[in-house]
Amino acid sequence: MSLLTDLINLDLSDQTDKIIAEYIWIGGSGMDLRSKAKTLPGPVSDPHKLPNWNYDGSSTGQAPGVDSEVILYPQAIFKDPFRRGNNILVMCDTYTPAGEPIPTNKRHSAAKIFSHPDVVAEVPWYGIEQEYTLLQKDVKWPIGWPVGGYPGPQGPYYCSAGADKAFGRDIVDAHYKACLYAGINVSGINGEVMPGQWEFQVGPSVGISAGDELWVARYILERITEIAGVVLSFDPKPIQGDWNGAGAHTNYSTKSMRNDGGYEIIKKAIEKLGLRHKEHIAAYGEGNERRLTGRHETADINTFLWGVANRGASIRVGRDTEKAGKGYFEDRRPASNMDPYIVTSMIAETTILWKP
Repeated sequence: MSLLTDLINLDLSDQTDKIIAEYIWIGGSGMDLRSKAKTLPGPVSDPHKLPNWNYDGSSTGQAPGVDSEVILYPQAIFKDPFRRGNNILVMCDTYTPAGEPIPTNKRHSAAKIFSHPDVVAEVPWYGIEQEYTLLQKDVKWPIGWPVGGYPGPQGPYYCSAGADKAFGRDIVDAHYKACLYAGINVSGINGEVMPGQWEFQVGPSVGISAGDELWVARYILERITEIAGVVLSFDPKPIQGDWNGAGAHTNYSTKSMRNDGGYEIIKKAIEKLGLRHKEHIAAYGEGNERRLTGRHETADINTFLWGVANRGASIRVGRDTEKAGKGYFEDRRPASNMDPYIVTSMIAETTILWKP
């Protein structure tokens, strides 16, 4: 096995200028990350200098077998923490051979919103709090939990330390460092309220890059849990009962909100979000009704309310923002399995472009 490890960690730069590019895309379910590797003649830093590629869409639920070719357009480059050196991870979106975005390509429509002059002028910032659950491979039960049984009730696990409270820290820390190595703007990690559940935060990131960074961070986490023999779950309510669900709280601000007098802009934006509550909920992740019950630090799915420092609200405004009269707010409705391209662009569209 030591020889295998040596080969995996081979530094190719002494022998060849060629690099390996791992092309990543989102499959037909909207949550299944796929990837395959391509050899390139030398280092590349601009995604638009990378060649387009293709794959069999009939094997990912994205094309019929009689016309199965789907084209990958490279959109963002990150350093590869697994192969290292000059090797790269490439976030792609997906098109027909005729150049039309396929139905599961949510990045394309998001990019249209983020390229709108009114949105560009507002420089929208996002910070996404991605919660997830680590499961035992063979029984699909959270790590650290007795097989077929339950741990003690919630309370001691949030931001905890200790073998009887924190489960999976080696995976979490490996992911943290791998994301920083890749160039993803990870701003922190913490243990969550339910044992076996963790969170990482991506941001602040501007516009479409928030979606690119979160998807690649998810991909890196999938790869690390694969190595560790642990199953990664983004289910918004992995365990029914008196346990916290998993969300992807999305922090947001615009240039106007960050400037003096921004609190009034924030309140107007929240009012607009309330008017489109049903549309946002419909786009904020599958199974979210199991999580948004009005309990466990959530607002009821059918109710829109906001408040300062209120974790049971749909939208939370921080004390610092209230005090400064400017800043950001947190949309607590998105589920852990949300598509960040959809959520970030929808928030920008509603708060900047939409005219009630």
